[in-house]
Amino acid sequence: MAAQPSAAEGPAAAEEEPQSPEQLAERRARLDAILRAILADAEAGFRTAGVLYQDFLVRCRIEGFGSSVPDLAVFRRMLTRARAGISAEMAQDAVWQDVLARAGALPEDMQGLYLMLARAAREGAPCPSDAAIARVYGTRSPGRARRVLGYIEEQGLIVCQADGAGRRIVTLVELGWATAPGDPTRGDTDAPHRDEAREPRGERLAG
Repeated sequence: MAAQPSAAEGPAAAEEEPQSPEQLAERRARLDAILRAILADAEAGFRTAGVLYQDFLVRCRIEGFGSSVPDLAVFRRMLTRARAGISAEMAQDAVWQDVLARAGALPEDMQGLYLMLARAAREGAPCPSDAAIARVYGTRSPGRARRVLGYIEEQGLIVCQADGAGRRIVTLVELGWATAPGDPTRGDTDAPHRDEAREPRGERLAG
């Protein structure tokens, strides 16, 4: 299933009344804030979408969304792009919708990794480390992360290279975006810390 954002990114099956572009933007921002709070938990990357969705529903009720909340299928797409650091507003851009469609050619659990690589390449940031790739994929194994990266390359979506210092560079095929060189062995600097998870309010590749 392609990781395409819906117009409102998460309306219930039936909207009671049409919303203005401003209202939709505000809704997306509020849902993004809820997702960020959930993903601030250091263990969130290792929990299933179904478990995270239950937390999401509770938080949506607290925020006053009532019954007008994303269903599980929409939530999974939201979660995929949020784990890659792509906001709902970014996902509305035509360029990112193209990237999301390309990601849809991959198994669902690999789409977030492709999006993370695309974001790094688009921004000219260093290639994510094995630890960062593992977190987004939902594993603690750097070896498995490298195998997933190799699988995506085999699908013809990326090209991985190493510079003279052994740092990894990933180029997105057709888009022509390339990350800056990054040390694959460095730590995951974007991983949430356990103290950040405290809110003031209330199948994979073989190992």
